[in-house]
Amino acid sequence: MHRYLFYIEQPYSFSILRPLQAEIRAQGGEVRWFLKGDKVQPASLAQDEVALNRVAEVQAYDPRAVFVPGNVVPDFFPGVKVQVFHGLEWKKKGHFRIRGFFDLYCTHGPITTERFRTLSQQHGGYFEVIETGWPKMDPYLGGAVHPLSSPPTVVYAPTFSPALTSVPDLFEPIKVLSEQGAFRFVVKFHPKMDPEWVARYRAIQGPNLVVSEEGDLLKVFGEGDLVLSDTSSAVTEALMMGKVVVTYRNSQPQPCLLDFDEADKLVSQLAQGLAPEPKLLAAIESYLDQVHPTLDGRASQRVLEAVEQVVAQGVRPKPWNILRKLKIRRALSYYRVF
Repeated sequence: MHRYLFYIEQPYSFSILRPLQAEIRAQGGEVRWFLKGDKVQPASLAQDEVALNRVAEVQAYDPRAVFVPGNVVPDFFPGVKVQVFHGLEWKKKGHFRIRGFFDLYCTHGPITTERFRTLSQQHGGYFEVIETGWPKMDPYLGGAVHPLSSPPTVVYAPTFSPALTSVPDLFEPIKVLSEQGAFRFVVKFHPKMDPEWVARYRAIQGPNLVVSEEGDLLKVFGEGDLVLSDTSSAVTEALMMGKVVVTYRNSQPQPCLLDFDEADKLVSQLAQGLAPEPKLLAAIESYLDQVHPTLDGRASQRVLEAVEQVVAQGVRPKPWNILRKLKIRRALSYYRVF
């Protein structure tokens, strides 16, 4: 039976790694979790999920691989160190920074795979790059297409950033359209959204507008016929789920999005999104071909296959990376020599 470790520091890592856990269990394997820092608490684990709390426990467990959605991992943990990434936003600063911790990068599409393979060559080829797709999306891909609801359901998922959010500008148009019954809105706020605006949207809830309390944004996307956003990092995930995405003043508008910059155009943009033109659909397909072309819901299986490939060929020596290693040792109170 193969044993694996999930090393996490942020709450969002649970939803990224649980589909991978399901695949490991389906193959007869076993998973343990290592929760580092105050942001991830044992109470977040399910009843059948087990945490290891000390370095000695991890070393005794001797995992075959350690999966990480973050940027660093203790070098003194056994197993192949695997980067699975915390998101699909390859444009973000630091996405391609090589920190010297990983044996394997499980990339999502050509736009990241090609760049990381070039970086691997530049760094002496000590890490492998294999395109697998993103495990987080597995439960949401490959399902049946649902018929259009009546009235059409729009999932509104704005960003929380005061400089980028559409929440103030779209408040009145959304209120009017919901009162008219032309659309049903499911509003899903980011946890960091200004509480005053959350309260204002809750105050106008009715038959055709609800503020969702669901913690999983992708589950909320599944309710919608269309997604409305602005510069949220989740727009790519919505596109992967087959949703047309309408954005308001996106900071980096792309042909795969229906972007608009005047609030009074909301209704026409939503109508266009419900009846997308072939040009838009082609742009979406082209974008996904670069970012995440494989939409079969089997990324977790490919991740495990990639691990086996690295195990078979053997891991290569990584950079000394002394300062970063010292920092992790101090954080985990582990001071043995390298």
